[in-house]
Amino acid sequence: MIKKAIILAGGLGTRLSPITKSINKHLLPINDKPLIFYPLSILMLTNIKDFLIIVNSGTTNQFRKLLGDGSRFGTRIKYAEQKKPIGVPDAFNIGEKFIGKDSVALILGDNFFYGQSLSSQLLKASKLKTGAKIFLQPVGKPENFGIAKVKNQKVIAIQEKPKKSKSNLAITGLYFFDNTVIKKTKKLKKSKRNELEIVDLLNLYKRENKLNAEFLGRGAAWLDAGTLVDFLETSNFVNLIEKRQDLKIACLEEIAFNKAWIDKNNIKNSINFYGKCQYSDYLKKLL
Repeated sequence: MIKKAIILAGGLGTRLSPITKSINKHLLPINDKPLIFYPLSILMLTNIKDFLIIVNSGTTNQFRKLLGDGSRFGTRIKYAEQKKPIGVPDAFNIGEKFIGKDSVALILGDNFFYGQSLSSQLLKASKLKTGAKIFLQPVGKPENFGIAKVKNQKVIAIQEKPKKSKSNLAITGLYFFDNTVIKKTKKLKKSKRNELEIVDLLNLYKRENKLNAEFLGRGAAWLDAGTLVDFLETSNFVNLIEKRQDLKIACLEEIAFNKAWIDKNNIKNSINFYGKCQYSDYLKKLL
């Protein structure tokens, strides 16, 4: 069972420059909440309570001011700074001490997931004992994504942005790994881009026949909020769903309260922390 998770929220955010010259992109708003709330909520729905958030150099205090040590949500949050972005697998080098002897989930901080049955699917997948799991979703333009070819839920081939592909299953930014991910990461060599590549790490599992696939259903949404257009589309999507259902996506206190990780006093404290705003008004409904 996966009980720990890393959220990779570093990088330079160059595609959102000049906005990101003064603020980490994961603190920018998606509707009425910072982007970081969304990946954090997905992992909380998977019953994970122990987090390491990897941020870019000099931004730890910004995240700490927003999320604190996680106790407001009944969780534990630690922070680490990535001096220079050298690829997704570097998260396991930075987080080696945090991971210890446990399995671990990794989610890219700018990835947005939404779906009615998603939490139950993730809970089932989190019972990982050995190997690794990736989460796939069909896309219309495979040439823009890392693509996996699958047989009987086993990944048999991975292609990075293929010009021609027999598969349309894109690899999303959510991964579950057993503890061998630490040793495997140390075996990786930098690519021509001078980075450690997540594809190379996944291929190490594939060669051992231990790379499994989970499929996000047709009702699930996966968005990569990496550009300004993506940010606007994701924000509009959240706004539409929340207005229609009168329910909030990624309300961290609501998730924690429903799981009995916090009580009404914690929610009152959060209302005082956020002040007079739409998010606080929603929290008041929980009381």
